[in-house]
Amino acid sequence: MKLFKYLNYLLGCVLLLNMQCNEENEIITDTCGEEIQIDNSVYLEAESHLIEAIQINDDCIILTVSDSGCDSDNWVITLVDSGNIAESMPPQRYLKLALVNDDVCLAYFTKQQTFDLTNLKIEGVDEVLLNFEGFAESVSYYY
Repeated sequence: MKLFKYLNYLLGCVLLLNMQCNEENEIITDTCGEEIQIDNSVYLEAESHLIEAIQINDDCIILTVSDSGCDSDNWVITLVDSGNIAESMPPQRYLKLALVNDDVCLAYFTKQQTFDLTNLKIEGVDEVLLNFEGFAESVSYYY
């Protein structure tokens, strides 16, 4: 009988300890990449770089670019929006991909860079047409 009480007590303690919450209240910001710069003067001055492929996943856009160099990790890739919005339906935005690559090597690299599209949203609509300089097709961004 004493053993039975001891086992019940032990089981109760184990269950009590098992129910304790060990989670921390941590705010997780789920950004998908670099922020898109919205600045018309930077857009006009930026030298556009060819985009090979574009993929949109929720509020993230993945751009595939290639260039020569010694190492693609040294590249500085920025996406610049002109700040101009064409008042069509859906509205349109104009973007340029700028690539700074100071490496002088014969190797050729392909890299994917992710950007956060949330600051390109336009109030009152759920779609924006994105026009990338040097890319043949417009890309629809639904949100």
